[in-house]
Amino acid sequence: MLGILTALPCHVNPKRPAFWIVKPTPAMYDPGLENCMLKLKQDRPLAVFDIEATGLNPRTDRIVELAIVLLMPDKTRKSRVFRVNPGLPIPAEATAIHGITDADVAACPPFVVIADDILRVLDGADLGGYNILRFDIPLLEEEFLRCGKAFDMNGRRIVDAQRIFHKREPRDLTAALAFYCGEMHLNAHGASADVDATIRVLEGQFERYSDLPKTLDELDEYCNPRDPGWVDKTGKLRWRQGEVVVNFGRKKDTPLRKLVAEDPGFVKWMLRSDFPRDVQDILRSAMEGKWPKPPPVAAP
Repeated sequence: MLGILTALPCHVNPKRPAFWIVKPTPAMYDPGLENCMLKLKQDRPLAVFDIEATGLNPRTDRIVELAIVLLMPDKTRKSRVFRVNPGLPIPAEATAIHGITDADVAACPPFVVIADDILRVLDGADLGGYNILRFDIPLLEEEFLRCGKAFDMNGRRIVDAQRIFHKREPRDLTAALAFYCGEMHLNAHGASADVDATIRVLEGQFERYSDLPKTLDELDEYCNPRDPGWVDKTGKLRWRQGEVVVNFGRKKDTPLRKLVAEDPGFVKWMLRSDFPRDVQDILRSAMEGKWPKPPPVAAP
């Protein structure tokens, strides 16, 4: 989620309803970008947009802020920011990323109230952004579906800066060896050659980044940061007020204890699926009435 505009509270313009901004202001964007210098031939507006949400699941999470910059064919730009009350608590981990709290959106409208206005802003525009194909567009479509609105994607062209980045700057082992060591990886995908190349890359990384951790414990934490709220290693289950809750899909935030008692079929489905071994061990123990010990509560 790429922050395009400065986050603004719902009450920015006292002459208008508390949930929208009706025209660009100096606080909304870098004045140096007032006239877009994007070297792109346009025959209609390009709506570059970004969403801040309650989480990272485009199927189940909700929008809390939507920023849109319309890049016009004449190289001028128009900006809009919408703050949205998602209708559910904003998790602390989401607030830690985008800085938006429940109090910030308490007076803002639900998505259904501003859906038509968003459709008008996006009418006839192509879409641009960063990682919008995997996150922002699916989440926006879900929000419109929930309120019975049709968001027509037919004919819209999409420009995803992340896809361009990944296509032009590959991040595979061959590219890493060239970047860090200035060497060609002539036997790519041979196991022994790949191991040798990986060691050379690590050597090059330690040489380039003097502040890299030097102990394996510290390096492990650097490469594999783990959310202390996760029960398992990948975060399929997490702690919430001392209870294990599901952290994905349609059962997200449902206590595992409740599922075991009222919907054991869901737990059995998880056991039959390809969830990681530690998740399945926790589930099997839960079905037997054995529960993991909650983490210690951090001191205030």
